[in-house]
Formats: sequence, structure tokens, C-alpha cells
Amino acid sequence: MALDTIIEFKKASIFQGDNLILADVNLRVEKGEFIYLIGKVGSGKSSLIKTINAELPLREGEGQVAGYDLQKIRSGQVPFLRRKIGIVFQDFQLLTDRTVFDNLLFVLNATGWKSKKEMKERIDNVLDKVGLKHKEYKMPHQLSGGEQQRVVIARALLNNPEIILADEPTGNLDPDTSDEIMKLLFDIAATGRAVIMATHNYSLLKKFPAKTIKCEKSRLFETEHISEIDFDSLMEE
Repeated sequence: MALDTIIEFKKASIFQGDNLILADVNLRVEKGEFIYLIGKVGSGKSSLIKTINAELPLREGEGQVAGYDLQKIRSGQVPFLRRKIGIVFQDFQLLTDRTVFDNLLFVLNATGWKSKKEMKERIDNVLDKVGLKHKEYKMPHQLSGGEQQRVVIARALLNNPEIILADEPTGNLDPDTSDEIMKLLFDIAATGRAVIMATHNYSLLKKFPAKTIKCEKSRLFETEHISEIDFDSLMEE
């Protein structure tokens, strides 16, 4: 794997149980790269994300993610791989019974941080990055949808990951708020992290163009130009 390559699949087959979802997957993602993952429901987007995160085992072909060989990774190594990956969900998955600060503290405690001073500094740092430094003691229900998604992105950044996997991160947001979240994700990519974003919001691809990977008929197709994408076929779901 080249020095700046953070994810690489070669002739990989991705399965859910005994069902082949994607065949002959060849994919290379560089540090600092922003990539869209598009395709119809059931085309394999989520399965690819779950394979990158070692949630689904890689049974055929080669796969390297953040220095880990997905064919050979042991169960004890999976938590260490996942610390190099930040996940942004569509439905936030914040703990509703605790403040923004305590949501983030929960993750740090769960991933082995010990120093209260360092944890406070890290939480302040990521909230500052997403523009929510003065909302740390708010409860999730006191925040707008866009603010909650910013908290989710802050949470994903806590362990300084090399990769951000964003699964429909704008799915529950209005267009203006979606634009704000997109700018934030592009800013994160500009810091050297790879960002892979699965989306059905194809207007974003036109407004924020980037390399696009399409899942279709059990294959991945890469396109550099938005003009090459048949959006009408993607809408037929």
C-alpha cells in the first residue's frame, strides 16, 4: 500500500452472510480525499462501509484499511482499527439523557482515555472544530438537527481518526443545514483525513463535486465527472 493510501481493496468480494453483495472490488482511497458513495438501496453501499469498519469480514480478495489487513485482522485488533475510523450516522445516535459534553466524554472513557484534563481539552478541541464550543452543556433535544449532526461529527473526531465514514449524514437535514455539514466534511478532508460519504442527495454532488464511486449490479464504478452519472437510473428505487 502506497504511503498516502489509507484504504485499498484488490479483487475483493463482499458478502452479507452467504449472499455476494459486491464482486471484484478494486478501490484506492488516499489521505485527504473526499469520495461519494452512491447507488440504489441494496446496491452495496452500507456493506462496503461495514467491511471497511471490519463489521463484515472480508472473505475473498485483498483489503487494507489504516494499516490493517482485513483478511488477517484478529478480533482483538478490531477496536484499534475502529479508533482510526470516525463514523457519522444519519440518525445521530446521541445519548438523549446526557449533555453534549457527557456524550463525548462517554466515548473517551470507552476508548481508554484516563486523564480528566486531557479529556476536557480534547472535547473542547473537537467542539471548537465544529463550531459548538459554547453548547457543551446543552442536552441533545435543545439543539437543532444541524447542531446535533455537528456533535456527531465532533464525536467522530475524538480519537483523531484517519478515516471518516459518513452514512447519509445530511439525510435528516434541510438544504441550508446540509450545505453547512458538507462544508465541514470537506474542511475535515482538507486536514488530511479520508472522507467517504454514502448519500442519496444527488444535488450535493453537483454543488460539492468530488470523486464518486457508484455501486451497481454488484460492481463498483468510479467516475471523476458528474456529467458521467445517470441520476435518473439512481432514482428508480
